[in-house]
Amino acid sequence: MSQTRTLKIRVTLFCILVGIVLAMVAIVTDHWAVLSPHMEHHNATCEAAHFGLWRICTKSIAMSNSKDMSCGPITLPGEKNCSYFRHFNPGESSEIFEVTTQKEYSISAAAIAVISLGFVIMGTVCVLLSFRKKRDYLLRPASMFYAFAGLCIFVSVEVMRQSVKRMIHSEDTVWIEYYYSWSFACACAAFVLLFLCGLALLLFSLPRMPQNPWESCMDAEPEH
Repeated sequence: MSQTRTLKIRVTLFCILVGIVLAMVAIVTDHWAVLSPHMEHHNATCEAAHFGLWRICTKSIAMSNSKDMSCGPITLPGEKNCSYFRHFNPGESSEIFEVTTQKEYSISAAAIAVISLGFVIMGTVCVLLSFRKKRDYLLRPASMFYAFAGLCIFVSVEVMRQSVKRMIHSEDTVWIEYYYSWSFACACAAFVLLFLCGLALLLFSLPRMPQNPWESCMDAEPEH
């Protein structure tokens, strides 16, 4: 394998590593979306919420004296109460969360995210074996595993988007305003890096194609 090709593969693997870290951060954190109610009257406090794949956190925020009737931002100090979704932790008392979070969407998004981690693990095993055993052909299945992981992250993001929309339009919730937060951004960035870099790794790991009509694939660089 030429030095230029080796450098391209290493840079691609570094980008994939960044994508894996971002995916892990997105999966374990609970700042995918921030929800807030519309305040028709100026109250002393308002209740905002943020949630992720596994739990939801509500926060009582003291409203300022400004004319802005919105609740937040979520970074303001206030009494915070976090609870795992009831279908993930049946022992918790979180009946309201079972109603306000669409159970099917929540379970689907979490399950797909876990599947993406499975693809990441299989891809990483293939990469490690290719370096240790000098078997460059193992980079090809690794690249596909990473691309599949990126697709799973994308599906999980879309499911969460639909969950937020259903939550906002539900009559059982007081939240009518929302925006996506940094965990959601991490998931989107992870999808881009894992999917595109996975395809790039596949292209870089393929054997060199014949450049002249009289060459054949047998003339390509031998693989270890």
